[in-house]
Amino acid sequence: MKMRASIAAASAAALLGTGAFVLPAVASSTAASHTLKFISLTKKSIMFTKASGAQQDTDVSKTGKTVGFDMLYFRATSARSATLNITVDTTGGFLYGKGKVSFKTGAVTDGKVTGGTGAFKGATGTIKARNLNKAGTRTAVTITYHT
Repeated sequence: MKMRASIAAASAAALLGTGAFVLPAVASSTAASHTLKFISLTKKSIMFTKASGAQQDTDVSKTGKTVGFDMLYFRATSARSATLNITVDTTGGFLYGKGKVSFKTGAVTDGKVTGGTGAFKGATGTIKARNLNKAGTRTAVTITYHT
């Protein structure tokens, strides 16, 4: 089963171009808006059951500098997709999210920021991710959130 490679695409975190890590990137007149962009590199994944597992990734900027880490918990909802719980550990605290991942494409859909700790407390927003390689071990992630 290629769940490991497909789940790598979800890093993100999700989740979710190959941009640099930016915090904060954009300011809004109504609420502070921030964008995190990084490449998630799969380090280890395990299956807990036939339909659920976890994955640990190292998050790097487009220049390869480590900017954080992320953890995914996934549960298959069909032969083609899974739900994700995402935790990103980076400067400022933990950012939490959820989403769905396609095993075929590795794309994260319905990615949502659900909160966090420290600078991410009360955060809401979106998580997008896409595979950068066929194996699904390099994933471009974009997280846009408001606090």
